[in-house]
Amino acid sequence: MSLFILAKPVPFHPQKFLFALLLWRLARSIVGDVLSTRLVICFAISLSAACASNRVLVVDVISVVHPVTTEIVSAALSQADAQNAALVVLRLNTPGGLMDAMRDTIQKIVASRVPVVTYVSPSGGRAASAGFFLLEAGDVAAMAPGTNTGAAHPVSMGSQMDPIMKQKVENDAAAALRSLTGKRNRNPELAEKAVLESRSFTDTEARDAHLIEIIAADLPDLLRQLDGREIQRFNGTRQTLRLTGAATDKYQESLRQRIMSALADPNLALILLIVGAFGIYVEFTSPGVIFPGVAGAISVLLGLAALSVLPINGLGAALLFISFVLLFMEVKFHAHGALALTGAAAMAFGAVLLVDGPIPELRVRWITAIGVTLPFVAITTLLVTLAVRARGNKAVTGAAGMIGQIGTAVEDVNPLGRVLVRGEYWNAQSPAAVTAGMKVRVRAVDHLTLLVEPVAN
Repeated sequence: MSLFILAKPVPFHPQKFLFALLLWRLARSIVGDVLSTRLVICFAISLSAACASNRVLVVDVISVVHPVTTEIVSAALSQADAQNAALVVLRLNTPGGLMDAMRDTIQKIVASRVPVVTYVSPSGGRAASAGFFLLEAGDVAAMAPGTNTGAAHPVSMGSQMDPIMKQKVENDAAAALRSLTGKRNRNPELAEKAVLESRSFTDTEARDAHLIEIIAADLPDLLRQLDGREIQRFNGTRQTLRLTGAATDKYQESLRQRIMSALADPNLALILLIVGAFGIYVEFTSPGVIFPGVAGAISVLLGLAALSVLPINGLGAALLFISFVLLFMEVKFHAHGALALTGAAAMAFGAVLLVDGPIPELRVRWITAIGVTLPFVAITTLLVTLAVRARGNKAVTGAAGMIGQIGTAVEDVNPLGRVLVRGEYWNAQSPAAVTAGMKVRVRAVDHLTLLVEPVAN
């Protein structure tokens, strides 16, 4: 029995395997074992070439780097591997993002069986902060003219790090970058300065300093320059890219990925939470309206889903909780607006501090915090005040609503008779004699009989 090994793993196709087996048996019966084996080997080689798809999968990272980014890149790399694609192009245009998500994404890139080219595009775009790490993680790093990269100094917004911890974080990030660039035969010393000194580089500066390999005007230009290029994979193996006539496919994100990418904005997450809380409050105060409660619940769930991929600051969450407590206390204790103002300030500061983002794109803006807080505080305070006042008002319906009403005796009440109250005739009973035409006041209601007393003129 003859054995052969293909240079590149290909997907298993049962139909083609059965066809090859039938071909081998037919050839064996005609030309013998040796020639039949050679024939099957030739067929296997042609099958391998046919299965080696000359396709390029393009994945876009055009926003902040967060856990959804890792999910998208991982799914795209798995798809490229399943389709036996020749190359994956990771197009970058990002201000940076979360360090943990960045590290997870880099792990997916360096472990990919399909070569990955990182490409900062379009012109005017950037791969800053965490984006610089992603750029250096690719088997080939490329930039479009007019782009920039770098400024990868780690930032913490939640609290001021002590000098020792700050030094640890910086050295850890610098070491990770040196490891990447060293394995890619780039410039680890200069790449390290992007972390320790927040250095930034234009496309030309990055190429001349051996931080990237290619400057390409667009995707077709990039593929032309890559065709026939020998690259060294992260594991040390070498591979030549064959991209002549390669077709490009854009990775299509799933519905969940598109929704989570859109929701992973701290400003939108805050708005969804506040609007959802208001809708649920309206439903509780006016049961049966249904729509505000349902819409509010959905809004709160979407807001919580958005916050699940963002770094939450405990102080901001605590301030938001305190703000709701203060608003309730204002209505309960009538503090002449002092508690309401304090609650509004706590809500605004809590909203701003809610998301502990290292870059401005991952923080709640002041304009959003104030724009959401003021209407919410005003409307909620008004509704709660009206509800409390309504509970303290005198009942105007039912038996309780009859107490204190003024009516007219339509006949003598001594002690029984009939009176007219609110346009209705009632049986009445009075401890004092009442003559027809006199005014009476209702003191109590006993089933269908009113207990009245005469009203002095």
